[in-house]
Amino acid sequence: MENTSEIIFDRLVYSCAFESYRGHEEFIPDHFLGFQISGETHAFHEQGKTVIKENTVVLVRKNQLVRTVKHPSKNEKYQFVSISLDDETLRQYAGENKIPINVPFPEKQLLFFEPDAFFKSYFISLIPYINKTEEISPRLAALKVKEAIELLLLNHPEFQNLLFDFSEPHKIDLEEFMNKNFMFNVPVETFARLTGRSLSGFKRDFKRIFHGTPKQWLKERRLKEAYYLIKNKDKKPSDIYLDLGFENLSHFYFSFKQKFGVTTSEI
Repeated sequence: MENTSEIIFDRLVYSCAFESYRGHEEFIPDHFLGFQISGETHAFHEQGKTVIKENTVVLVRKNQLVRTVKHPSKNEKYQFVSISLDDETLRQYAGENKIPINVPFPEKQLLFFEPDAFFKSYFISLIPYINKTEEISPRLAALKVKEAIELLLLNHPEFQNLLFDFSEPHKIDLEEFMNKNFMFNVPVETFARLTGRSLSGFKRDFKRIFHGTPKQWLKERRLKEAYYLIKNKDKKPSDIYLDLGFENLSHFYFSFKQKFGVTTSEI
């Protein structure tokens, strides 16, 4: 049975899988609070890999790229529930509660933790909506999101500097960012946004740094990485083509032969 993700209400998403399932690249536009009900989520991002184990709460930052692999446990299907903390709700909450931003939040701080009794009770309270035994009104849905914010700040007051920072992504080192994120198969517009640039500004800076178009460079960079992994790490093309941003295996084989003049089995 294949993976299913279901929107329970506009900011609550339930994901279920009975077999290991590789998700697609995702641009995370809003912070979200997630709870691993059963199984494990292996999340791959710019800083490496994070394993979210059963009975763990995770706060995922907005404005980043993430790829996931969902693994059921031996005895249970994979289940993960997440609730989005969108900017509109967070702005309203900050205004109502006069919350200031004190200092920038550390970019590399890990944001997953064991749930306490309050967090457990909170996620248990969502189960009737996930199981469709109860319907939720828009007013109650808004209150559930605010309750999640309250719990986060109660347990981790320092998170206010993350949640209520509404500044746009600042202009960052384009070369460093692209070399860390080239394997994500997302639109150029997403790369532009994440580096703090307009699309035209991104293309202009990209050409100045890499002497070509994003499409050309991404293809070349992914093929070079594939060559390295196959030749030096003994990786199979079928195991790496998706992780390197290629959409199908036949296109990968064709591009590889076109670039290097040999097939993957000949190197």
